Amino acid sequence: MKWLILSLALAGQSQAGLRFGCSTLSIQRLDPLVEPGNTPSAHIHQIVGGNAFAPSITTGDVSTTADCTTCVFSEDFSNYWTAVLYFKHRNGTYKRVPIYPNAQLDTGVQGGMTIYYTQKDFNTNGNAKITAFKPGFRMTVGSPTTDTREAAVKHTGLRYTCLQTALTRGAETPDFPAKPCPAGIMAIHHFPACWDGKNLDSPDHQSHMYDTSKGGFQEAGPCPTSHPIRVPQLAYETMWNTTAFNDQSMWPTDGSQPFVWSTGEAKGYSTHGDYVFGWKGDSLQKAMDSTCMFQNCGNGKPLKSQSMAQANKCAVKNWTPDEVNEGWLKALPGRGALT
Repeated sequence: MKWLILSLALAGQSQAGLRFGCSTLSIQRLDPLVEPGNTPSAHIHQIVGGNAFAPSITTGDVSTTADCTTCVFSEDFSNYWTAVLYFKHRNGTYKRVPIYPNAQLDTGVQGGMTIYYTQKDFNTNGNAKITAFKPGFRMTVGSPTTDTREAAVKHTGLRYTCLQTALTRGAETPDFPAKPCPAGIMAIHHFPACWDGKNLDSPDHQSHMYDTSKGGFQEAGPCPTSHPIRVPQLAYETMWNTTAFNDQSMWPTDGSQPFVWSTGEAKGYSTHGDYVFGWKGDSLQKAMDSTCMFQNCGNGKPLKSQSMAQANKCAVKNWTPDEVNEGWLKALPGRGALT
């Protein structure tokens, strides 16, 4: 089947791990993982999660430095971030694409992302021990410097879906969709799930992990002896509302697609995601040891929840206010005009 409907997929699921919404915490030109201390960083990101986010984040226990989160699970002070999507008009100007909340989340999510921590797949948690990330853990997936389709295809967990509705799933591509999408573009980031068991980070933020993902929400392959520890299969979904830009009279005259990442790359290959773990205490481990499903893991079973009205009160300082603009821009922040 070319298109899968999320509601049908969810109907028969049980014991499927965590799926939850996090509102946008901030959109600004910071990257405390790859460029700690730099204000501004090379390009703009959209960030969700805890309010410890700043030009530099502790390499220790993030949950001790944050006191609120934009996520529905109130014990999750992690930070999750990606690049930002822009539309390039045929006249050469740019406009930031807004984000809308995913389907079947708690009411009140504002923009943001859908976060997944799965043990096995969408049918069962399986029997394998899933070890939660440890305080100080961090990683990235993808790279802002990826600029070829061949390299993008190898990142099996980084894909796009041209949304016919908010529930569309399937037909994932490594490139931006070539035609207007009726309900926007979903960007998908699946992280590696095999850890070396020793290093909480690595110089490239990736070598301490090993990727055995098969694409989609399939169970990742077995972990190698070099990275033997199975950790949760972490994934992000971001719903970019491109519908205001579906008028092809604004698209390039050659008919090519008009979207670019804040990295300045216009094929979709430079998509990437950053993660800094910040769950409080053993809360994530309790969830991974549980048989709960998605939002049913909240309200103390075993995770603590908060209303999205409360989550939406969480905020951080905008360290680069002059870099964030919702109007039409002559150039991408930090990147200049593209030719």
